[in-house]
Amino acid sequence: MQVDYIIVGLGLAGLAFSKELEKHNKSFIIFEDNSQNSSIVAGGMYNPVILKRFTPVWDAVNQLKIAIPFYESLEIQFNTKYHYSVPVYRIFKSIEEQNNWFIACDKPLLSDYMDSEIIHKKHVGVNADFGFGKLKNTGRIDTKLLLEDYRNYLLDKKLLLKESFEYKKMKIEDDTIEYKGINASKILYCEGFGLQQNPFFNYLPMQEAKGELLIIHAPDLIIDFLLKAAVFVLPLGNNYYKVGATFNWKDTTKVPTEEGKKELLTKLKGCITVPFKVVDHVAGIRPTVKDRRPLVGKHPKHSNMAILNGLGTRGVMIAPKAAKLLYKHLELGEALEKEISIARFS
Repeated sequence: MQVDYIIVGLGLAGLAFSKELEKHNKSFIIFEDNSQNSSIVAGGMYNPVILKRFTPVWDAVNQLKIAIPFYESLEIQFNTKYHYSVPVYRIFKSIEEQNNWFIACDKPLLSDYMDSEIIHKKHVGVNADFGFGKLKNTGRIDTKLLLEDYRNYLLDKKLLLKESFEYKKMKIEDDTIEYKGINASKILYCEGFGLQQNPFFNYLPMQEAKGELLIIHAPDLIIDFLLKAAVFVLPLGNNYYKVGATFNWKDTTKVPTEEGKKELLTKLKGCITVPFKVVDHVAGIRPTVKDRRPLVGKHPKHSNMAILNGLGTRGVMIAPKAAKLLYKHLELGEALEKEISIARFS
């Protein structure tokens, strides 16, 4: 079997790059063993403002110019809704936070997203004595449904092999990669935190950040926006809400814990007062990098090996642009942006 690319891993990174290959009529085969699930359990929100300090997210505006059309094209392809426009209401804890919000609203990179008017409207069951700051032009991507649909699409086309990739069985030549009867011009690794087992790229400084989420049913909580306080509360429809997320740098298992659940419930009860029922509890490992930038580029010795990883908590924003830049780098020889290139760790 001859292909242009072997791709290892099918989260948002693998999806975004394979769509770039499809657009340019490049052939590929993907290996996916479902060992990583950060994209599936992610909140899926895109938001260009860091709500702790009211500062811009790195490169967010440029990322969203590519990301929104990317997800909308997938909606057309699969005739399914993945992209939902959802405003964000940030609960203020003090007058000082209100003042900081007003100051941030005047900044050029933030004015298109931050509403300068403080919202004092009461919402049943929500603790917000100092009101809310509203973010506009924000939303969420249903990453779980999108990845399910894309995997089924690949299976139908026989482009997805549901098995682990065995590095030792790969033969590397200057112009080809041979693996179990497959010959490829290049190989791309999109393995999430599985990168630590990759003998070619495990020198890169990836950190594992476990995150846990709850799904709750709260019939008396009537909000059509993402509520952001100590946790986020994201409406899913029919009075169901996603609540998250924890950050755990020590536990590297994907198993939901009672400790994580207790932390989420304690924080949730601090911002809502209506009764609710927990209907699901999930966990995943986020692949993060110490400088909060993705890992993109070629292997320093093997130019036909590349990586697209480390998308962290903002993968829905970063993945489409990073995939596009990596394709141009690999196929057209264009230089990568220094902030995302793995050359920064050489």
